[in-house]
Amino acid sequence: MVRHSSRIELSQSALKTNFGFIRKKIGPEPVISSVVKANAFGHGIYPFVPMAEDCGIHHFAVASSYEAYEVLEARTNPESRVMIMGILYESDLAWVVEHEVEFFVYDFRRLEQARSAAEKAGKKAVIHLEVETGGNRTGLSEKELMSALRFLKKHEDTIQFEGFCTHFAGIESLANQFRVQRQLTRFNELYNKVKKFGYLPKLRHTACSAAALAFPETVFDMVRVGTAQFGLWPSPDIYNMHLMEAGKSKDSPLKRILTWKTDIMHIKDIKKDEFVGYGTSFQAPRDMRIAVIPIGYSNGYPRTLSNRGEVIIRGKKAPVVGLINMNVFMVDVSHLPDVELDDDVILIGRNGRHSISIRSFSEFTNAINNELVSRLPYAIPRKRVR
Repeated sequence: MVRHSSRIELSQSALKTNFGFIRKKIGPEPVISSVVKANAFGHGIYPFVPMAEDCGIHHFAVASSYEAYEVLEARTNPESRVMIMGILYESDLAWVVEHEVEFFVYDFRRLEQARSAAEKAGKKAVIHLEVETGGNRTGLSEKELMSALRFLKKHEDTIQFEGFCTHFAGIESLANQFRVQRQLTRFNELYNKVKKFGYLPKLRHTACSAAALAFPETVFDMVRVGTAQFGLWPSPDIYNMHLMEAGKSKDSPLKRILTWKTDIMHIKDIKKDEFVGYGTSFQAPRDMRIAVIPIGYSNGYPRTLSNRGEVIIRGKKAPVVGLINMNVFMVDVSHLPDVELDDDVILIGRNGRHSISIRSFSEFTNAINNELVSRLPYAIPRKRVR
C-alpha cells in the first residue's frame, strides 16, 4: 500500500478528558452537539465521529448536506443524529428529510420547501429556527419569526419544530461582550414571543465552545461544541477566564487530541556560508547538518514558518531553516548527531518535555487555531490511538 508523506494520530483518552471537562462546565442536562464541520476541524469526520460516540456523544453539527452525508456514513450508532447549520441546497432537501437530518431555517421560504419535501418523503422535516439577534449573518427577523411560527403550527404534521437558536458574533473575545450581551437579551426577548405564541420547540441553543466554557447564562438545552472538544481553547481570553476561575496561574484541563507526524527524507552536510533551499533567505553561519522534511505549504504547513518554525526529532526541537516549499522544508539537525533517515518528525504534538502546539503556529502566522487545523488536507491519513 502506498504511503502519504505525513500522518495524523487522534487520542481517544484526550477526547474523553475534554468531553468530561465540558460536561462538568455545562451540567448534566444539556445535549452536547459535536460540531464536525470542515472535516471535523481538520481532524477527520470518519475517524472522529466514532471516537465521539464512544464518549457518549450522539448529536453532530455540520455546515452542509455533504458533511451530513459523511457523518451518517461514519457513525457507528444508528441513533446518532446530525444537524446542518449552513448551506442546504433545495435539491438536497429530499435526501435530508428522507435521512431525518435536522437543519437550520433562517429564511421563511425554506419552510414551504421543507413542507413539500416532507410530504413527498412521508416523513417530518426536522428544523431549527435560527433568529437574527445582531450577528447580521443568517437568521430570521422578528417579523419572519412570527410568520414562521404560524406556518409551523399549521403544518405540524409535516414539520417538527426541534430547535430555536442563534449564533453569537465573537463571544470568544472579551472586547465583544457588550455586543454579545445585546444578542443574548434579544434572543430571550424573541423566545418570550415564541412562548406567548404558544408553540414551543424541543430545544433552545446559543452556546458554542467559548460560550459553554465561560458564560453559563448562554447554556440552554443544547451546546454546539467545536473547538474545545479537540483540546483547543477558543481564545486567550477564554483561557484566562478559566485560570481566574480555577485560581491558578497555569492549568489546561483541555488536552489536544491531534498529533501530526512525518519522517526525515534526506540528510546532508553543508559548509559555512552556503545557502539552504530556494533563494537566499538562509545562509549557513557555520558547517551544518540539514534534514529535509517531506511536507510543505501544499500539505498545510504554513509558509510563514520559514526560518521561524520548529519540529521535534528524537525528543529535541530542530529549527526550520530556509523557505517552506510546496512539498518540502529543511531543519537544522546539527545538534542531533545520531539522527537517521526515516526518523519520526513531530510537526504538531509532544515528545518528552518538548511540545509543538497549534497555538505556537499562530504566533507566526496570524491564523487562529481553527484555521490552521481546518486546512490540513483531507488526504492525510488519520487514525485513533489510545
